[in-house]
Amino acid sequence: MKKNLLYLFIFCFITPLGASAQFETFKDSVVQLYGVVMTADSLKGLPAVSVVIKNQNRGTITNDRGVFSIVVLKGDKVEFTSVGYKPVLVDIPKDLAGNHQSVIQLMVADTVYLPATIIKPRPTKQQFERDFVKTNVPDDDITVARQNNSTATRRLLMATLPADGREASTQYLRQSSQKLYYSGQVAPQNLFNPFAWNEFIKAWKRGDYRKKN
Repeated sequence: MKKNLLYLFIFCFITPLGASAQFETFKDSVVQLYGVVMTADSLKGLPAVSVVIKNQNRGTITNDRGVFSIVVLKGDKVEFTSVGYKPVLVDIPKDLAGNHQSVIQLMVADTVYLPATIIKPRPTKQQFERDFVKTNVPDDDITVARQNNSTATRRLLMATLPADGREASTQYLRQSSQKLYYSGQVAPQNLFNPFAWNEFIKAWKRGDYRKKN
């Protein structure tokens, strides 16, 4: 019982000392950062500048005279950003003496080159009518579909495109069937067949025997 009371007494005595030391350490690392943000060329106070602690969701903005104040920790990185100016990153030293730090931050203007814009005068009525009549209007989807389904286009596609799987298999089966039909005998010759010559002449006119690129 006496031993437990001794442990309780030591715990109650040491814990406040440890918490007090930890609080003093944290208190020593807190820094009140304040200052003014100005333009580098004219040294004028820059309002609405974002003052944000890097990688943290804490920050503030400068007032209409460029003055700001924020609480940071030693070792933090403070970033100054404003539209039209280059961002600046300031390091808070870890070995900073004291808990107050003032800064005068200069912002350099960031030059942005926009693409050139050519302004032309408004065309006259005669120029508008001439350009409107000569404007090449592209074909719509219906017109393009009709052109692709025309007889000449389909004939050209049939002559140039290779056979697909279904057509190739059908042709192979037809040749095999014809070969088996005349198996064991001489196949008839269509040299003097007028119907065969008619089909040959039609194919020649269609260009079926022309060289394909």
